[in-house]
Amino acid sequence: MSTAPRRLDGLRLLVVDDEPDIRAAMCIALRAEGAVIDDVGDGSLALHHLLGTRPDAVVLDLMLPGQSGFTVLERCRALVPPCPVVMITANQGRRHAALATSLGASAYLVKPVPLLRLIDAVEAAVRG
Repeated sequence: MSTAPRRLDGLRLLVVDDEPDIRAAMCIALRAEGAVIDDVGDGSLALHHLLGTRPDAVVLDLMLPGQSGFTVLERCRALVPPCPVVMITANQGRRHAALATSLGASAYLVKPVPLLRLIDAVEAAVRG
């Protein structure tokens, strides 16, 4: 019996969301596609993690304790080479979406995010 290749095999992802249930669901879906996942619940931990481990991409909530998602996004994009970021948020405001895009977010997804759409966005972000 053969299995289809998983879409995110071998990729290291950092998932940042302060809502444990949402973070857990995203991690399960991304792991099922072969990704190696590190996850944290606030922006300060995300920044610390970026210094110690270089993920292939970051799935990043906008509203976080510690440091905002925008601060983490700016740090990700300042890395050489820049780390792709998929922003997820409950905030539907156009200004936030425009700012995230101008700061280099690969995608801006509004919660609740269908998990297949999240996987598509992460795959597109890392494949460039």
